[in-house]
Amino acid sequence: MVVTKNIAPTLDDVARAAGVSRSTASRAINGGERVSPEAQQAVDAAIARLGYAPNRAARSLVTRRTDSIALVVPEPDARILTDPFLAGVVRGVSEGLGGTDLQLVLLLARPGERPGHIARYLNSGHVDGVIIASHHKDDALEPELRSGSLPGVFVGRPFDATGLHYVDVDNRAGARVATQRLVDRGCRTIASITGPQDMTAALDRFDGWRTTLSRAGLASDVVANGDFTVEGGAAAMEQILAERPDVDGVFAASDLMASGALQVLQAHGRRVPDDVAIVGFDALGAERTTPRLTTVLQPVVEMVAAATSSLLDMLAGADAHPEPRIFVPRLVEGGSA
Repeated sequence: MVVTKNIAPTLDDVARAAGVSRSTASRAINGGERVSPEAQQAVDAAIARLGYAPNRAARSLVTRRTDSIALVVPEPDARILTDPFLAGVVRGVSEGLGGTDLQLVLLLARPGERPGHIARYLNSGHVDGVIIASHHKDDALEPELRSGSLPGVFVGRPFDATGLHYVDVDNRAGARVATQRLVDRGCRTIASITGPQDMTAALDRFDGWRTTLSRAGLASDVVANGDFTVEGGAAAMEQILAERPDVDGVFAASDLMASGALQVLQAHGRRVPDDVAIVGFDALGAERTTPRLTTVLQPVVEMVAAATSSLLDMLAGADAHPEPRIFVPRLVEGGSA
């Protein structure tokens, strides 16, 4: 018995089936430049009939495209699994690429990684474009993207936004709304649990808190640094209670930290919101706490969709100007303030 093997159709097979030259078939497959509509239609029909799959390695040599974009999250991989904001970013970018042939490459920071390692990878031709979320000041991503030719969009304001594309929520305005809620409630010793001080979101939210207290004639001297995690929020709340047991209001710069602070307050017998009111930021998972968190909405889905759309426009050759897209935050009512 003779066993025959299924042999994958080649580019030559497509050209013969379409009745065009091999070079015309190649151009039709790799973008359709200098190909008549009739020839393009014939090649497309031949591909469908034969079940031809282009050799992506060979195609990339012709087009200098990898058909992939990178999502860079300079955080340990454990954060992706536990942080609803980062999980939402990954899901949003993946959904935003639906209907395209682009593959998503996820790049995470590794403990002890040399500064600039990810930036050098990005500028080595491995991907066609990049979306960067949760970046830190020392990641070396901003100067690399500014000086290189790789299209990129930041989710979150860069420290130096000159010449860079980004989308963000108005973090200062969001913090002002959150803090004003505590002021209006009658709180007079209002603490801030900040995010990492090497991130613009944390700095902007801290500034919004401080500005609101200054306008209200209140002191802004009750501060504990956090790291956008539940554990960080809990440790910061312990510090605040030890230093200022008279605290009656807390603005936590993320819902995860607010959740950790809430647990500590309850463990110390402080009633929320009667003894201490608390407001978070993100509106991601706020409904899982008891009482439900009062928080500020950060529209992650819309932000990521805008970043992905902008990058796709850049890859398509659109005249993209580095004008930021800033989303307006709003207070989401809960029972904690």
